[in-house]
Formats: sequence, C-alpha cells, structure tokens
Amino acid sequence: MPGLAAFTLVVAVAHDQYVQLPSLLSASGNRVFLMQLVPLIITSTLGYSLAQAVAEVEATAQRKTRALDAALIAAVVAAAVLTSLAIGTLTGSQEATMAGRNAMFLTGLMLLGRTAHEQATTALPVGWVFAVMLVGYRDFHRPWPWAVTLHPADFLPTFGFCLLVFAGGLLLHVRTRRI
Repeated sequence: MPGLAAFTLVVAVAHDQYVQLPSLLSASGNRVFLMQLVPLIITSTLGYSLAQAVAEVEATAQRKTRALDAALIAAVVAAAVLTSLAIGTLTGSQEATMAGRNAMFLTGLMLLGRTAHEQATTALPVGWVFAVMLVGYRDFHRPWPWAVTLHPADFLPTFGFCLLVFAGGLLLHVRTRRI
C-alpha cells in the first residue's frame, strides 16, 4: 500500500521536525510536530479505499467483503504501529513512536464517523488533528486529557484508549450495513 510506504518514509525522515504555532487558549505557542499530521496519510488512504466500494456488488458478493476490509485495515494499522515503534526505538524519538498509536486512534475515529456519515470518513480525523493543534494544550507542554494524540508514547492508559477506539470502529465497520 503506497500510503503505508509514505507513512514509513515520513516517520523515518522527519520524526523530530516541528513548527511553533500560536495557541488559541494560552499566551504561549504550541510546538506542533510533523508526526501529528503523518497519521492522516494512513486514514486518508484507507478512507479512499473504503469509498471505492460498490454497494451493489458487495451486497451480492459471495465473499465477506466487510471482514476482508477489516482485515486489511487491521493489517495496515498494525504495520503502522510496528513501523513507528521500530523507528522510534532506533532513533530514540518519542514522536516517531507516537505516530503509530495516533494512526490507530485516528483510524478508529474515521471508522466510527463513517458509520454515521460517509463524508465524515476523512473530515473527522483531519478535524481532530487541527483541533488538537490549535486548542490541545493547557499551556506549553501540558495537553488536555481529551487530546490523546499529544500524550506521551509511554502513557499506557492513552494507548489502551486508542486501542479501544480502533476496536470499536473496526467492530462497527463490520457490523454496520451501508446503504
């Protein structure tokens, strides 16, 4: 999948690159790492792939296309998590390690949004990332509890929450029938 290759390349090359953006809630600025945007490569390519489905063909298919889609999504997200963990370990970059966890969370968010409305497939993860960038920090280095994509990579409750959102999105994707 080209999206996974692009994700891997960007995580490997630009894992510690950041810009300083103004904050809407505090007087100081927000340090925004490029790794906050990188998971959108995964969510966008998966969302595009899911949008290419022909409902009539899938409704009459002999194979369980929803289960196959779920297997593809799980494999891509697992590969993204493992890739970011490997790159983060090799480079000592916490930001690289967080990219896979964030891809897992944002993919789950995308799948949850997709069950409600097709146009939410890409808009929801992008909106989340930009909301976190602009209002995700209480002050310079302390993210709000809801801004899970900013939490440290080694904070296990956040990883568990991200895994729960991903599993919920995957389950709803398999169980919900699209019209």
